[in-house]
Amino acid sequence: MNRRDALRRCLLALGISAAAPVSAFDLAGALGAAKSLAGAATLSDADLKAYYGQMSKQMDAQSRIAGAGTSYGKRLVALTKGLGKHDGLTLDFKVYQTREVNAFAMGNGSVRIYSGLMDLMTDDEIRYVIGHEMGHIKAGHSKKRLQLALAAGGLREAVSASGGRAAVLADSQLGELFEKVVRAQHSQSNENEADDYAMAFVKGKHYNPQAVVSALEKLDKLSGGSGGGWLATHPAPAERAERMRGQLA
Repeated sequence: MNRRDALRRCLLALGISAAAPVSAFDLAGALGAAKSLAGAATLSDADLKAYYGQMSKQMDAQSRIAGAGTSYGKRLVALTKGLGKHDGLTLDFKVYQTREVNAFAMGNGSVRIYSGLMDLMTDDEIRYVIGHEMGHIKAGHSKKRLQLALAAGGLREAVSASGGRAAVLADSQLGELFEKVVRAQHSQSNENEADDYAMAFVKGKHYNPQAVVSALEKLDKLSGGSGGGWLATHPAPAERAERMRGQLA
């Protein structure tokens, strides 16, 4: 086996496609990325949570957070009562005061609901969104995405220099990481898994399961079924609403 074939096999073993013809220079660069990916993949769950923690701290600092005494803050407290510890997760809920209709979660248990979404939805519809975001955390949907992001571009050097521990990233690096990990669109299979978790959560808490369908239908109507915010990261709400309608019984 020649050197190039050996390098290709190494790349494939790490989940990097080496099917297309590449130059020796490109292959060497790809091998460097593969080594970085291997390093990122060996980061402990605690290290990965530390990166999520850095991202959530930055996002909180850049956002207007609804205080406990505001109408949004009081409503969130009521909707998340008893959920600080749930299904093996330690969760931290906050409201971002913005007209954007959105919500997101990170692997460290951070769940952020935008006030624009709260304005749009009933209490049980918001409970579906909360359940959906918890489903993403429980399933670890962003873990692989985080590992890939840490192995790419300028972040690769920061991770390599950290000696196998979570590096302290600059604001610009955290912004890049947030876009690649949190703002990137979920796959349909991940969305279905999170929806299934949310439906089980809603039913288990004896909330109205019809709210799962109505929430998705409301989201589908935004911008005629397309647009930013939630729709940029959580695809196909109409299809998902129809799928969840079959679970109402």
